[in-house]
Amino acid sequence: MSRARLQGFLRRNAHPATLVDARSDPEAVTLLAGITTGPGDFPLVFCPNGYVLRAPDEVQLASCLGLVPAFEQSHVYDVAIVGAGPAGLAASVYAATEGLSVAVFDQRAPGGQAGASARIENYLGFPTGISGHALAARAFQQALKFGAHLAIPGKVQCVERERGIFALTLTDKQRVNARTVVAASGASYRKPDVPGFERFEGRGTYYWASAIEARLVKGLDIVLIGGGNSAGQAIVFLANFARSIRVLIRGDDLHASMSRYLIDRIGSLPNVTVCERCVLTALDGDAAGLTHVRVHRRNDASGDDEVIATRHLFLFIGADPETGWLRMSGVELDERGFVRTRFDRREPDASERLALETSVPGLFAIGDVRAESAKRVASAVGDGAAVVSQIHAYLSRLDEANSMDRVHVA
Repeated sequence: MSRARLQGFLRRNAHPATLVDARSDPEAVTLLAGITTGPGDFPLVFCPNGYVLRAPDEVQLASCLGLVPAFEQSHVYDVAIVGAGPAGLAASVYAATEGLSVAVFDQRAPGGQAGASARIENYLGFPTGISGHALAARAFQQALKFGAHLAIPGKVQCVERERGIFALTLTDKQRVNARTVVAASGASYRKPDVPGFERFEGRGTYYWASAIEARLVKGLDIVLIGGGNSAGQAIVFLANFARSIRVLIRGDDLHASMSRYLIDRIGSLPNVTVCERCVLTALDGDAAGLTHVRVHRRNDASGDDEVIATRHLFLFIGADPETGWLRMSGVELDERGFVRTRFDRREPDASERLALETSVPGLFAIGDVRAESAKRVASAVGDGAAVVSQIHAYLSRLDEANSMDRVHVA
């Protein structure tokens, strides 16, 4: 696990931390002389409880810091929300304010992909823009204020429906019960299909652009791949720090996938160059990490790759739906793996389904993981608000059915 990734995890979870350079700080050099055995121990983390972690992953760090709560297995929540991006946070806030008991799970940090955006400028009510981290932090605090229980990081391994109650199993083997489930798990970052890419994971490759990455690239030449709005926001932000940015896109221009205001902003930046019809073919590096990227321009008659020297490659090439935890639920997915909702009313039992309800009664899908959703922060928040009234409708219908069953038994 790279230092930058652990720093990002702590920052996005609003956990205070101090960074000490073990190479230049004399006190650190003296302290670590008898603790470490070599470079494989780094990054070294000293936790408040006295434990020392050597090159931990995010789950190990979260456990050491006490960020993962314990759940009472006999308790049944009204709704369990899987994913704390804009959709999941909105659902948690509105559900909690309306008196529902809410549990929220996310395996990394509040905000999802939006939480990594350097600046969101087209969200209603923020004319000067707001960072994804700040927006997520405010929503996170609102959810806590109204009584939602948030397990972040808390990864849901699977969900099953047993006698009308959903049972969610976490990776730490805890089980959480809920009357309804909201899938707001979003999507996971795509990785380029180039040989040996995994060698450079966390060693020169990044999927977001925050203040931490900005400090790392100050005065350096960097490469960024992607032509969507997230890529555009990252380009505008990083251009304030990097000496130059080479932007690689597969298409002929940015107009098909990026908002006009971002295209205009990028066009005015003197240190940004857009390389159209360019494809990443290989990565090269040394013991420290990435050193060069190889790029093929599709209209180049010579067929030769261009070699670009850089130690920092930013990837904004989209994401795939995060639905692995749903594999045991029987929920219906579309051909691309997104969760289906809004069923054709001519289908069997479709008239009983609510707009955001999946093929499994009581299981809803919102945000980026939902098929045919608009991949925008505002749309995700709208889904999160809309699903709460549908949860109420489902629970009312369920309570009425249970009441009728008790009458018939009597």
